[in-house]
Amino acid sequence: MPTSTPAQPQPTHPENDYVLGTGVDESVRLGLQHRLWSAATHELWEKAAIQPGQTVMDLGCGPGHATLDLAQIVGPTGRVVAIDESAAFLKQLHDAAVLRKALHIERVLGDVQDLSEVLAGEENTVDVAYARWVFCFLERPEDVIKGLAQIVKRGGRIAIQDYFNYERSLTLAPRREAFSRVISAVAASWRARGGDTDIMGRLPGMLLANGFRIDHIGVVQRIARPGSSLWHWPNTFWQTFLPKLVESGFITREDKEAFDAAWEEASCDPGAFVQLPPVYELVATRV
Repeated sequence: MPTSTPAQPQPTHPENDYVLGTGVDESVRLGLQHRLWSAATHELWEKAAIQPGQTVMDLGCGPGHATLDLAQIVGPTGRVVAIDESAAFLKQLHDAAVLRKALHIERVLGDVQDLSEVLAGEENTVDVAYARWVFCFLERPEDVIKGLAQIVKRGGRIAIQDYFNYERSLTLAPRREAFSRVISAVAASWRARGGDTDIMGRLPGMLLANGFRIDHIGVVQRIARPGSSLWHWPNTFWQTFLPKLVESGFITREDKEAFDAAWEEASCDPGAFVQLPPVYELVATRV
């Protein structure tokens, strides 16, 4: 059974393997991101029929912003199993759960790509498994699906939010070459670590091959304008991630300076907007 304290086993990869890091800056960014996307997320959870008393799994839970919402939905008669490779993130979730008296949250330290090992003894126990922006970072996404095919109950569901057509869709208007160059580097950096910004295009086939039925595929496309709360979502991403792109050699310091200038100019232009990467959503049932 999962333990409520992140102890053994240790992560199979160092925490800095998460491409965006696990520092305070990323935790703050994830909090804003969850708030701005919470409406779309709750709509997806309704499609997945998450209800009080269920056992729900939050894959790649991070500091647990979605986990805490799920805990409210399933209530004290339910159970939320939150899995992440970052002990720091799980500690943040622990502290927040204690404050909210959410004692039905169980934190598990481990790799979601090894679910059968991480959750040994949990076969056919999960009503709904949820993952948001997790599969796009993974080297072995099909291993996650194979693990879920064992852990999710027959008739249970998987709800996923992730990317497809990321690199072509994330666009600043009017177009600026400095912006487009950096977006290409972002996608290249994920691929270099085994990730895939087009992962949602592959997931339906993986699910069908592993005993799931596809119930829903949809997309949420949003536009952000300067001065809007949504404008700050990509802005916090640039602040967190662009320095890492320079350090890792995917862009030059001059590329970053050109990007910063283009973004600052757009931020002051009431006629500018950014087409955000479309978030694709999927619900599948284990048959």
